[in-house]
Amino acid sequence: MTIEATGADAACCGTVSDGTVDAAQAEQIARVFKALGDPTRVRLLSLISAAPDGELCICDLTEPVGLSQPTVSHHMKQLAEAGLVTREQRGKWAFYRVAPRGLADAAATLAPR
Repeated sequence: MTIEATGADAACCGTVSDGTVDAAQAEQIARVFKALGDPTRVRLLSLISAAPDGELCICDLTEPVGLSQPTVSHHMKQLAEAGLVTREQRGKWAFYRVAPRGLADAAATLAPR
């Protein structure tokens, strides 16, 4: 038995599929927002974005957040895996920059069209 919507009910029972995210996109967007769900990671991202040359060494990130270098490295790994920062190894130190499109792409995907 099939029930067909008529009149005003027909307008609210449509199928939504155009412009929605697929499973892979949803996973990536969830990683971004999960990474931003931790206040320490938000602070780290803010510190890097405010840096005069747009990058900071891991050694420059520990004191402002009051955490050990291994703990900050763990947080930075989460931000990198979410696509929010890029990492460049120089000798024994890692330098981080805010990824140009990381947050913007996630927000644009979910913005009303």
